[in-house]
Amino acid sequence: MVIKKFVCSLLIVLSFALIPVLAQSPTGQNAPLNSPYLPGETLTYEGKYSKLILRGIDVADLSFSVERIPETGNFLIRSKAVSKGGVLKLFNFKFDQSIESLVDGQMFHILQTVKRDEQGDRVRDSEALFDYPSGKVTYIETDPNDLTRPPRQMASPIETGVQDMISGAYLLRQLPLEVGKTFDLRISDSGLVYKVPVKVTEREKKKSILGKKWCFRLEPDVFGEGRLIEREGKMIIWITDDKRRLPVQAQINTSLGKVVVKLKKIENKATERPKIN
Repeated sequence: MVIKKFVCSLLIVLSFALIPVLAQSPTGQNAPLNSPYLPGETLTYEGKYSKLILRGIDVADLSFSVERIPETGNFLIRSKAVSKGGVLKLFNFKFDQSIESLVDGQMFHILQTVKRDEQGDRVRDSEALFDYPSGKVTYIETDPNDLTRPPRQMASPIETGVQDMISGAYLLRQLPLEVGKTFDLRISDSGLVYKVPVKVTEREKKKSILGKKWCFRLEPDVFGEGRLIEREGKMIIWITDDKRRLPVQAQINTSLGKVVVKLKKIENKATERPKIN
């Protein structure tokens, strides 16, 4: 039980390692002309865990892919996080999380989030529907292994521009990043809406599969009471300072140890982004 609780906590930390920070364009600023959504682009990441004598233990593979729906012009982002290597051998525990995020093709805010979360024998299916005219997000979670169990439901007020964890990470790529700036963002998870301050603290060179690239260092405030992760910790994300604004690495430090997530593969490389109509 102790090991399972530890790994579940680690999974929560890992889930926020790349996808956690983002949300809407800052209040009062016009949306940038270029879209962060490249239909056909797939980004693959690898997560490793370290603590004391445990160094660079494989934890998970993560992937993110984008497609555009011709009938509506909306975007569908598919993401997946699957346990691997060390977490399976050391803890005999596996997880598999799949998320589909439907994003409005004009307003670029989240419309629907569908998720399946498998942690060992525990399985949960959930859906979040974002109704902007009525100003409400409705979240419903079910247990497919126990159909007699009542669904867990929650509703929260929202404003235009809210994102989920996945769509927010993409929208983060189009913000006007500059050292010294702070962005107050909003992100919805499990029916709740959180304010996430993100500071751009440095511009530094980072080694990646793209070679040594100048990157912006972002520090989102997601840890602490009343925040996305209710424990002590620190998160850092590095995004390339170029037209593509690729998240190449994320790092999280907590009492559980350190998780480092690195970009490992890019498919459908593109040098320019499509214009927003």
